[in-house]
Amino acid sequence: MFESLSGRLQDVFKTLRGETRLTPEAIEAALREIRLALLEADVNFKVVKAFVDRVRDRAMGQDVLRSLSPSQQVIKIVRDEMLGLFGDAQGGLQPTTKRPRVVLLLGLQGAGKTTTAGKLGKWLTKQGRHPMLVSTDVKRPAAIQQLNVVGQQAALRVYDPPAEMDPVARAKGALSEAANLGFDVLIIDSAGRLHIDDQLMDELVAIKTSTDPSDLLYVADAMTGQDAIKSAGEFNHRVGVTGVVLTKLDGDARGGAALSVVSVVGVPIAFVGSGERLEDLEPFHPDRVVSRVLGMGDVLSLIEKAEAAIDVEDAERLEEKIRANEFTLDDFRDQLKTIRKMGPLEQILGMIPGMGNMKALAANKPDEKQLSRVEAIISSMTPEERRKQHIINGSRRKRIAKGSGTTVEDVNRLLKQFVQMQKMLKSLGGMAGLAGGGGKKARRRAEQMLRSHR
Repeated sequence: MFESLSGRLQDVFKTLRGETRLTPEAIEAALREIRLALLEADVNFKVVKAFVDRVRDRAMGQDVLRSLSPSQQVIKIVRDEMLGLFGDAQGGLQPTTKRPRVVLLLGLQGAGKTTTAGKLGKWLTKQGRHPMLVSTDVKRPAAIQQLNVVGQQAALRVYDPPAEMDPVARAKGALSEAANLGFDVLIIDSAGRLHIDDQLMDELVAIKTSTDPSDLLYVADAMTGQDAIKSAGEFNHRVGVTGVVLTKLDGDARGGAALSVVSVVGVPIAFVGSGERLEDLEPFHPDRVVSRVLGMGDVLSLIEKAEAAIDVEDAERLEEKIRANEFTLDDFRDQLKTIRKMGPLEQILGMIPGMGNMKALAANKPDEKQLSRVEAIISSMTPEERRKQHIINGSRRKRIAKGSGTTVEDVNRLLKQFVQMQKMLKSLGGMAGLAGGGGKKARRRAEQMLRSHR
């Protein structure tokens, strides 16, 4: 999402690094490029103006101009001011003593409210909570059925009395049932429209009055840019909004909505959605987003994804095998499956410091079909061949290619890459302990790095 903005800003910083001493002229030239980069990223023009003015005021200070490393100080100033755009609030749901806790999802039609309801329920389940879902969208065809399908996929209870088609009554009935059955969270998927109208607002206010929600989350499609911000502001004025959920961050949105929403609407970003899977929703972490925009990676999120995808005992066994130089094709196939669990490869690359802007690498990333082809080749081998790849001769390669529906060239390429990987892992021994003890150490180091940049 932030690829273009990240590239532009990093180009500005490279120019500053070439300066032995910063001059007011050099700073102004850099600020012009930063202003253009933000505007092209669809950041609200008032937000851009205030941001650039704050950076200028701090960058023109004598401590920066006379510093031996002025470019690093300017980067720190830009980072600090970007964090300032997001305010002090952290992502997720704010603490409350209400039980059941009511989360009312607001937004226009097509923003992704129903999918977000399922994702949020899935996230809450991982937090040890017991959510129930209900749809109050009685006018859009199949809206209620859509939530039932999403709830089934996420293994969540959905309140759906067939004869009840009054939105407020459905919400009140769901709240009563959640309390009676011991569910501690009720997620209300409200109706949407293609545009804001008085009837919709009156309906939402009535649902709010009858259920007293702890959270009113506006679900915004990041692809719509500043239009999403305007709609969020109107919903906040008419109904009240406590937080924003930005969806479709995995698309080609320019990032302006994320950088503008807190300043323009005055409410924090609670969650971000970055994929189609039910697992692709996470609390918003301003420091991690800013680090990725500035090319510093996002090691903490990478560690969290690895911890969620990798079993601790499996990781420890794998680490021992790598240290003993016993990494096999079976292990390689298991790691491919783990990578799929972590999410799209381009997202993983963007979290690695220095890798986020490697467009050429991203353009040549393996797709799902390529990964499936590799798995098919390995699965067509005998157990002995997977343990001892050096015994795979010409006739065996032909058999494996035929069994996997690939070519001998594909088999040769895989074996060559695997040998190279074995050599690399031998030199890096122990990196596989990410989800075990190694993961805890890596998390501590990453957190220390973040604190040192604040």
